[in-house]
Amino acid sequence: MVELSRRSAAALGAVLALAGESSAFVAPDSRSLVSASPAAASSSTRLRVIGEQASSIGPAQVLRNLKESLPQVPWLAEGHAPASNKVDIPDHVASVLALPDAPKREAESDERTERIRSRARQAAEDALELKGMLVGEDDEQAWWRTQRSVPAGGRPVTADDPLTVLVAGGGLAGLVVAAACHSKGMKVALFEQASSYAPYGGPIQIQSNALRALQQINPEIYQELVRAGTCTADRVSGLKIGYRKGNKLAGLYDAGDWLVRFDTVGPALEAGLPATVVVDRPVIQQILVKYGFPEGTVRIKSRIQKFDDLGDGKGVAVTLEDGTKAYADVLVGADGIWSQVRKNLHGLDDGAGGFAASGAAGGAIDDAEARRLARDTVEIAAKADRRFSGFTCYAALAPHRASNIETVSYQILLGEKKYFVSTDGGGERQQWFALIREPAGGGDPEPTPEDPHPKLTRLRREFAATGDGDDDGNVWDPFALELIEASSEDDIKRRDLYDGAPLLTTLDPQRLLSPWAKGPVALCGDAAHPMMPNLGQGGCQATEDGYRLVEELSKVTHTRDVPWSLGGYSRTRVVRTAIIQGFAQLGSDLLVDFDLMMTLPLLGPFFLTMTQLSMPFILRYLYTPSF
Repeated sequence: MVELSRRSAAALGAVLALAGESSAFVAPDSRSLVSASPAAASSSTRLRVIGEQASSIGPAQVLRNLKESLPQVPWLAEGHAPASNKVDIPDHVASVLALPDAPKREAESDERTERIRSRARQAAEDALELKGMLVGEDDEQAWWRTQRSVPAGGRPVTADDPLTVLVAGGGLAGLVVAAACHSKGMKVALFEQASSYAPYGGPIQIQSNALRALQQINPEIYQELVRAGTCTADRVSGLKIGYRKGNKLAGLYDAGDWLVRFDTVGPALEAGLPATVVVDRPVIQQILVKYGFPEGTVRIKSRIQKFDDLGDGKGVAVTLEDGTKAYADVLVGADGIWSQVRKNLHGLDDGAGGFAASGAAGGAIDDAEARRLARDTVEIAAKADRRFSGFTCYAALAPHRASNIETVSYQILLGEKKYFVSTDGGGERQQWFALIREPAGGGDPEPTPEDPHPKLTRLRREFAATGDGDDDGNVWDPFALELIEASSEDDIKRRDLYDGAPLLTTLDPQRLLSPWAKGPVALCGDAAHPMMPNLGQGGCQATEDGYRLVEELSKVTHTRDVPWSLGGYSRTRVVRTAIIQGFAQLGSDLLVDFDLMMTLPLLGPFFLTMTQLSMPFILRYLYTPSF
């Protein structure tokens, strides 16, 4: 039996019981959004944040203890690993990539690199210039400022008098909801708390299922994203061992050897879906703003503080932090994992909604502020009923042509207590994540003359590829350091990773019937189901949410039917997202225990074989054409 952590066991239980986004804006003054407290620096255990070390339980822990207590036989670990472990594209992947409908690899070139990078730069500049934002006289005359007179029982919804929708949060989820609303003829306004779009954050993998949702919402948006993106489905993806591991009984693996290899294009082709692409975050934002809805739809510096359900089909009244009032038939909370709308909807404690270090702070603030917010986030998470995953994450977008760029699009180097993820970011850049298992609220030292680059210093030690290796004596495959060394200290951002329970932890009948909606208010994206990044589905599920939510709203012919419509959206989406959320939690907790599998006779090879065989089925579930 594989090793299960306390949280992974819970995740698996949740999945059995059933059968992505952060806003990319310049952070406002976060001191006004979180209440600092001496308790913020206290133990996360006392604050009831679960999962600090994702400690192991069950038969696998017994196996680990037994293995460590047995005499070690050096001869068993000697020898050469099979050459087949080093082949990037095995026959089963090559046969799929050779299909007539499969995307064909466009080799890297200077022209392509400059085209992708220049478009990202231009999109970031456009964002900072507030192109398309609601400002000035148009803001003063906005439709949502006037409370209309609605009779008891509500009003009919017609083409001339459409449904009106307010969206909280200008990240991917909010932008998709706004674009979907506009595509159905609704009036929509989007409120974002930050002061402007910010050119931060790495590219986003828009997987096949999300592309299909966008294609159905607005074909022009879909075409622009595919045109701007880099295809990643034209190469292999998979899991590698980070350092030499194994033995003659369980199999020998050198550092960097493949454990599991798969393609993402086969399941997509089977479902009739487009191939996955990666697109720069500012480019995605600007495409959605330009093609998704009219200019003046997005209003910045607008944090929703509270809302009031007016009842009886009369809609919702929203109060912004500066006291401005807004009125509409529907409010959608797409304001991220620390959602203020969710706080009000579920009656959570004060401080449960706000700006925290695992949201926009992952890239939009300096290191000193990020350290403070990391401590405060521990307290916020406890009040918001969010789970600390047990991992802190270092991330960067390295302007570097990877040594394996022509054959590998996505890989994970696995190790004990940590793993290293890398993916093609387009334009000869690699987006990488180093996930290390440790308690929440930590931070790196301040730079000093003796150590001006503390983050790089730590990462060089954690993924050492020479000498005695890391602190556990493991000498890592040099690919991790290849990308780390191509990144600057300032480019590397650190944040703790939080997610949420796959299933509701409540006995409230209303929430069981309609988990993410109540009255004229609903949640979507990370506000509803924050998840670990292992499957790359956080933003993709948020996109599916936006499509399904607006599809349900488009059936409304009278405002009294809005609550039932939002409840239907919630019930439809919660099962699928909970399963994917559970898979992501389970996968994250198990990745750091692959090293155990590499040394167990019979069980190790069986585990790897089952993982390899299961990947196409997992991808088929993710890449469904309907959601």
